[in-house]
Amino acid sequence: MRSRYSAYVFGLESYLLSTWHPDTQPEQLSLSGDNAIRWLGLTIKRYAMVNQDNAIVEFVARYKYADKLGEKALRLHETSQFIRMNDRWYYVNGDY
Repeated sequence: MRSRYSAYVFGLESYLLSTWHPDTQPEQLSLSGDNAIRWLGLTIKRYAMVNQDNAIVEFVARYKYADKLGEKALRLHETSQFIRMNDRWYYVNGDY
């Protein structure tokens, strides 16, 4: 989870796509231009192993849109599902 957050901070689209489960992975990401976001912080609220190869992570990430930095920060509160395949963890989806 923390590595994916860092990838969002640094705009590492290829890393994000490579850590996304193939069944739910988007074809592409656009982290710049009109969609640019400045990430301000990450708080992990809860982590739980569902079983050996499935886990959930609840987090809150604070952000602002790059073209609205003078405005109040927004919050993304999500419970993400991860699955382990071939000893690597992949993001599946999240509930907001």
